[in-house]
Amino acid sequence: MANIALRSPQFKSINVSSLSVLSTTLTLTIDGILRYTIAKNKSSLSDTSFEISELCRDYLTIYYSGSNTPNTISIGSILTNYDGVNGTGSVVGTPVVFSDVGWEAYGTYLNGSNPINTADRTVPTWLIAPIKTESYSSNEFEIFVPIGVSGRVAGVTSSGTVFTQIYSDTDTEVSNASQTDDIKITRINCSKYGNGREIVFINKYGAQQDLWFSLKETQNLSRKNENYKSNTLYYDDAPPYYQISEAPISTFNTIAKKTYTLNSGYYPEGATEYFEQLLLSEYVWMKVFRKENPVSELTIPVRVKSSRIELKTSLNNRLINYTIEFEDAFDYINNIR
Repeated sequence: MANIALRSPQFKSINVSSLSVLSTTLTLTIDGILRYTIAKNKSSLSDTSFEISELCRDYLTIYYSGSNTPNTISIGSILTNYDGVNGTGSVVGTPVVFSDVGWEAYGTYLNGSNPINTADRTVPTWLIAPIKTESYSSNEFEIFVPIGVSGRVAGVTSSGTVFTQIYSDTDTEVSNASQTDDIKITRINCSKYGNGREIVFINKYGAQQDLWFSLKETQNLSRKNENYKSNTLYYDDAPPYYQISEAPISTFNTIAKKTYTLNSGYYPEGATEYFEQLLLSEYVWMKVFRKENPVSELTIPVRVKSSRIELKTSLNNRLINYTIEFEDAFDYINNIR
């Protein structure tokens, strides 16, 4: 069973070199339900392939879990050769069966075809990008969390089982018996700005990852609307008259959007991949507080409005701070009908 990355193409193939093979069918079962049966007639190639990622991703529902538990689907693919066209006639040879788990993950061009969710790493592993620092050379992973804050990190065992590991508000490491490596926790002292702003996003490995922005934050509210000119004259008396307090130009269809410009604070060069994955993520959330009840935390969907970031290095930039703009993934005025 493979943990496959559904944001990149995934090909399933069967050999069709036998002269008696004229077509191949794919039956695609997702979470135990048969969703597709597709037939493809034989070409001049020795293999027939089907690309399944887009078909499967339609059934992968992503939601904020609150526990950093990845959202996945089970995928069963059966490829069968037939001696008739369009999947008719008798079966030729033995069907090829694939059993996979689909993730909201992706591979880069350098990862090659059919990427798995851990890219070029083998399991067991943590589902975050590895970081090696000179000050902690024995550990390949590091996260950056404000002082006094707890959280979770997702991982996968050698058998492919997904889990989340909780760390406390005082821990300096995240460890799990199934993992070879621990995760170093570097505590951020951002008391000048409170705890900063917590962003949660689906990273390259299909897991929900926390990322803290601890320096200056600005918020902006923008709106747009339409207007029309109306006749405000009253004809019930002579001569006709109008009320000065009534606007002849009326406004309607007002919509608003809030944006946030966040500064990450100073991260080491090895953490650059976290911000790269944030920019490429299609699912991002932000922790905010309800105005009516400042102690009540909410998790809202946002989108990364910035379309470009400089991948900074300590040589070029010395202190590495990322400024990224976010915007609400909804209209500020409730218009859900």
